[in-house]
Amino acid sequence: MNPLRWSFRAQCLLGFLICAGLLAFAIYMQIQMGLEPCPLCIYQRIAFASVGVLFLFGALHGPASRGGRAGYGVLTLIAAAVGAGIAGRHVYVQLLPKDLGSSCGPPLSFLAETMGPFEVFRTVLTGTGDCGNIDWTFLGLSMPMWSLVWFVLLAGWALYAGLRTRKKRLI
Repeated sequence: MNPLRWSFRAQCLLGFLICAGLLAFAIYMQIQMGLEPCPLCIYQRIAFASVGVLFLFGALHGPASRGGRAGYGVLTLIAAAVGAGIAGRHVYVQLLPKDLGSSCGPPLSFLAETMGPFEVFRTVLTGTGDCGNIDWTFLGLSMPMWSLVWFVLLAGWALYAGLRTRKKRLI
């Protein structure tokens, strides 16, 4: 039962289930524990959802060709890399000293009402509100740090699943 030897479909399904579990945990932390997500947290959730959807498409399609599997692997890698970039920015904002302005700025709803979508995206990623607060840690890592770890692991998993040479089955 070694997951490294599973079929492409099973490996993609595992990636999807991990993403679904991470999103469920984030929603649990918001609803039950009262941790309100900042704009960078919202973008990380969107990135996890994107990675999960790509894994799900890969699992449902299950391409037989190496090129098809590689395509899903690379697309999922790109989505995970974008998520890792967002999580990395969030970690950077959290690690800045408070006197250097480690926050996110106005709420996302206000930005959406007053700016265009590209302006909102640029403003959120420049980070200035509550993104600098560390409200939760586990094993010494904050939530964005764990997100970064998971994005890197999921990117590696997607690349492995998509590019692994598979043995041909004889019927």
